[in-house]
Amino acid sequence: MVINDGVQLTVAITLFILSYIFYKINVSFCCFFVLVAVFTTRNTLVNLASMAIERYIAICEPLRYSQICTVRRTYMVIGLIWFICVAPDITDLFVTLATEPLSFFHESVFCLRQNVFKNPILAEKRKAFDIIYFSFVFLILVFTYLRIVFAARALSTEKTSAKKARNTILLHGFQLAMCMLSYVSPSVEIILHVIFPGQILEIRFANYLIVYILPRFLSPIIYGVRDQKFRKHLRMYLLCCRCNYTVKKVNPVDRDGM
Repeated sequence: MVINDGVQLTVAITLFILSYIFYKINVSFCCFFVLVAVFTTRNTLVNLASMAIERYIAICEPLRYSQICTVRRTYMVIGLIWFICVAPDITDLFVTLATEPLSFFHESVFCLRQNVFKNPILAEKRKAFDIIYFSFVFLILVFTYLRIVFAARALSTEKTSAKKARNTILLHGFQLAMCMLSYVSPSVEIILHVIFPGQILEIRFANYLIVYILPRFLSPIIYGVRDQKFRKHLRMYLLCCRCNYTVKKVNPVDRDGM
């Protein structure tokens, strides 16, 4: 998920910078960037569902965990995740290739999904798949959370692991809510543009930070701080920096006396 979010942020930042520098870019390049951004955005949702299922198996099926969650099956699940995320949206490119003239791909446009994949049928398909993906992930998170809660109440041991797993599912739900901002952001952007005319660049910049940067910025921080080894080294690093700052402040170096 970290690699996926890294790719998504790289593509989103690249598009954002290009929109400020050139405003319009070639349609072919725009198609590539938009598709990668869409794939990785959908990938985040399915990754959350997969991680929730993994926690469910670890708590509710602990004796079978090593048999079910093998390295080979993990690679297979990752491949399946990418297929599920790529297959529905790659059709947008095929439909555009079939319906648009070849000269269209040599033009320059402001790089938005609706500017390169203009067929109205694609917009309806996009809404349908957004609803399907969100409902699928939401139901999995609710199911796994409830099962883990019931398992934690039934078990007299391993309550700490169950609590951690439950907190992990809650974090996934929070991440899901943050990721869902990308589905409502176009409508919010239009409303803000009506309220604050002439501020479209500022609105897009704020929308970009809140919708695309913040959810993926929180993910590695949350999981990093929750990791015991990482938290231990982070605490040591912060204490060392604080001690060094205190020593320098109390005993400043007198360059003239050296």
